[in-house]
Amino acid sequence: MNAKVKTLDILPKGKKARVRKLHAKGKLLHKLLDMGFVNNVEIEVIREAPLFDPMELKLHNYHLSVRKSEARLIEIEEKMNEGN
Repeated sequence: MNAKVKTLDILPKGKKARVRKLHAKGKLLHKLLDMGFVNNVEIEVIREAPLFDPMELKLHNYHLSVRKSEARLIEIEEKMNEGN
């Protein structure tokens, strides 16, 4: 991945983003797709564990946790503040 690509692991608590691309392969790719990480889905970081791994996310209409190593494989586009 190139240095300009943003990945989910760097998104701070309370911020939202959209999935752009998955850089996983094989079983992990299928696991992420099954969990709902599809193109353009909106993701919000709810909280991180005390040592920052795993992170709790909200996507679709549910919460789930992923490891930072998995989040690093999810390319995102950060959403701009919409004044909510």
